[in-house]
Amino acid sequence: MTDLDLLHFEQLKKDVQAQYLKEHSPSFDEISKWKGIDIIYFQEDLRKRAKGNISEKSFYTYFKNSPVTKLPRIDMLTLLSVYAGYTSWFDFKKQHLFAGELLQDEKDFDEEDRKELEKTVSSEVNLPKEDYQSPILEFKASENIDLQKNTTDSQIVEQKSPNANSLQESNTKPLKKNYQKTAWIAASSVFVVLLGLLGFKDEIFQKTYVYCFKDADRNLNVQSTIEIKVIKQNESPVYYLIKAGECFRYPTKDKTLKMQISSAVYENLEVNRNLENAQEEEIIQLKPDDYKMAVYFFSVKDIKGGSEEEQINLIKQKRNQLENLISNSAVITQVYDSDIYGIETLDKQKYITLVTTPTTSLKNLKVIEMKKDKGKIVSIKFKISNNENN
Repeated sequence: MTDLDLLHFEQLKKDVQAQYLKEHSPSFDEISKWKGIDIIYFQEDLRKRAKGNISEKSFYTYFKNSPVTKLPRIDMLTLLSVYAGYTSWFDFKKQHLFAGELLQDEKDFDEEDRKELEKTVSSEVNLPKEDYQSPILEFKASENIDLQKNTTDSQIVEQKSPNANSLQESNTKPLKKNYQKTAWIAASSVFVVLLGLLGFKDEIFQKTYVYCFKDADRNLNVQSTIEIKVIKQNESPVYYLIKAGECFRYPTKDKTLKMQISSAVYENLEVNRNLENAQEEEIIQLKPDDYKMAVYFFSVKDIKGGSEEEQINLIKQKRNQLENLISNSAVITQVYDSDIYGIETLDKQKYITLVTTPTTSLKNLKVIEMKKDKGKIVSIKFKISNNENN
């Protein structure tokens, strides 16, 4: 990658912006200011024209920052070049050469690199070899040193006949040493056991309780994400996010459990348990919230298919239902996976427009949380999942 490649990419971004503005009217002309529904419509147009897609995260990484310091992958560069009307990234650079810039064909460059590599390897093989010998240290016994001057015959060995006292002392000393060694081993073993009990007391004394969730009306496993808030005395609440169809496993050595259960389409529920006599496995039934269910259904309902007139009627029906269910002052928040741009707040009309526009992104819409007050939905938190790898 060179500085010229980064400048070429900035040129390409302008061409992409110009191509989109030919047939669309986003909130802002400048591509770096697009967000939310503007990005979704751009992704749709990219799929339509270039038969590919870039993720929302990639858009925020490469289009929100200008100038960029990192070049995208070649497949993304080619995709954007095709969208802007060129055959490839190489073709785009070829038609936007800077003064004095020499653009080398990729195939020629690879062949030249290969020849240079072969030349380098060949020169390494023909390098002169030097013989290296590890130094050998020779140790010669001194001729003037006689390790054992006297023979066995010339040695005089004094022998003393043992008496009764020496025999008693020799028997007493091993007994004392064996007793001390046994006592030391026993004390060490007790210390290790006590240390193990202290270190793993939580694992030894705690139990794991399993809670599964079922729809109270249908007697089926709950197929939506559940949020659980465990409340302890004199401690901050601990939050757990349970995926659809999964059970909540809670290891604890406490004697009581208090948890608040909430879901996007079920009524909130507070559960209190005395764990001294509680079952280790339990099924908790959640009652569906009709208003939340209705808003969720009309938010993700597919309006594709049928004639153009049928689609228009479905869109009108969907808008009317959402108008009646959502409060005019509702707080609606879209959550993003991007590290640069976390959330965006929408008003009621923008949200209804978003979920009634037939796009492929709508099938990835997930409602995270909904709150109801006086028969109206007053809060919605949602996200549009992105499965692209770009």
